[in-house]
Amino acid sequence: MTARALAMAMACAAALAGCSVPPLSTAPEAARPAVPAQWSGAGQEPAAAVQASWWQAFDDPLLTRWVELAQSRNNDVLLALSRVDEARANLDVAGAAGLPQLSATAGASTGRSLGARGLAHTRSVQPGLQASWEPDLWGRIAHLEKAAALRLQASEADRDAVALAVAATMAQAYVGLRSLQSQLQVAQATARSREQALRLADEQARVGYTSQLQLTQAQAELQSVQQAVEQLELSLARQRTALLLLAGGEGDEQAAALMATTDGQSAALGAPPPAPAAGLPSALLQRRPDIARAQLQLAAADESLAVQRTAFLPQVSLTASAGSLLVNALQYHPATVWALGGSVLAPLFTGGRLQGQFDAVTAQRDQAAYAYRGVVIKALADVENALVGTRRLQSQWQHASEREAVLQRSLGFAKDRYEAGYASYLEELDAQRNLYQAQQEVIRLRQSQLENAIALYQALGGGWQAATTPVAAPVAAPVAAPVASSAR
Repeated sequence: MTARALAMAMACAAALAGCSVPPLSTAPEAARPAVPAQWSGAGQEPAAAVQASWWQAFDDPLLTRWVELAQSRNNDVLLALSRVDEARANLDVAGAAGLPQLSATAGASTGRSLGARGLAHTRSVQPGLQASWEPDLWGRIAHLEKAAALRLQASEADRDAVALAVAATMAQAYVGLRSLQSQLQVAQATARSREQALRLADEQARVGYTSQLQLTQAQAELQSVQQAVEQLELSLARQRTALLLLAGGEGDEQAAALMATTDGQSAALGAPPPAPAAGLPSALLQRRPDIARAQLQLAAADESLAVQRTAFLPQVSLTASAGSLLVNALQYHPATVWALGGSVLAPLFTGGRLQGQFDAVTAQRDQAAYAYRGVVIKALADVENALVGTRRLQSQWQHASEREAVLQRSLGFAKDRYEAGYASYLEELDAQRNLYQAQQEVIRLRQSQLENAIALYQALGGGWQAATTPVAAPVAAPVAAPVASSAR
């Protein structure tokens, strides 16, 4: 086929197929995320970007070691890394589609036939090369490569989002472990105090100084706190397992060694670090890897839609082959053989298959747009909740701490009154019970403060920075095609 004949065939095919090419559409307007005009972080421009190793702001070396161990050995992180490798390989495949394909061929045959001179035994060998190439006339291959590149960037953002989530989960699990250890220490100290009180009440009951009611009440209070100790020990064992799983599993030697070190050090919970400024809502969209991932997936979906549109247009393929023919009748003297060809494949009637596929890909693009909107809405809500929690939890912890101090003094007064004979032992038991509950509440509120601080760092993106490669804008206009109009 000559170049002129191929051009004429392509023009005719384009004219026949062009009348059915559908237009490209943009994402639905309802999928556009609405940025709130007012929120708790409004007017707060961050003085400095959140550091990437944000967990170091808690000034706990063991917390840092746990987080770093999880980021290197957690199964979800390793899985996300593998998905990046897959996306990178798919990009290589997409890039190769626009290059000529060259193959080596080798054929051999032998046979016997009857000719004018009798039986003839023929042998032949034909080595050669074959080449094929698809000209990217309508941009199909270019869109395929762009979609693959965007998906690679999305997988990298997903990897970063997973690493951030694992770091936050590990940090909160560590804080939960320390909280349980602190609660257990308070419960054990309270149990020892009530054991001493029970022995004193028992001695006094024997001589008739106290009633059996006070003795039984002391016994009940001791049993209550001992039960709390057992519950805390169970919760603590489960929390240790949770930390080990996040750091690679119970069989991981590094995690086991780190757990032994953690159990051997103080369980005191420190104050949360100063909350970072949230800044403007629009700035948040550039600092979260999950938002970047959703945006990149939306852009990739637009490119896939453009690819599907080219299925309505003619597909041109060029082929060439060259080689040698060695036949025994010619004393294996090589004869050069070659061929050039081209083909045009244009869909004329598919029974609605192409239109259905195009509509399906369009719906997938719209789903990606709504998914992006959902991620943005959730991100803004995460920051809002964390900012509100920072103020409210600090106020609650302050009140609980003041109440604990008051109840500590109240217990001293109750002991003095009981020892002086002005009050029954039940009054002291009541003061002990109230103080124990207040101490546990202070620890739990401190835990909530630290967990909220971790959630705020995560909601602000954890110091994540967008890749240097810019995010491709979603396709907003149809790809150029040799048609003036289209009809569905």
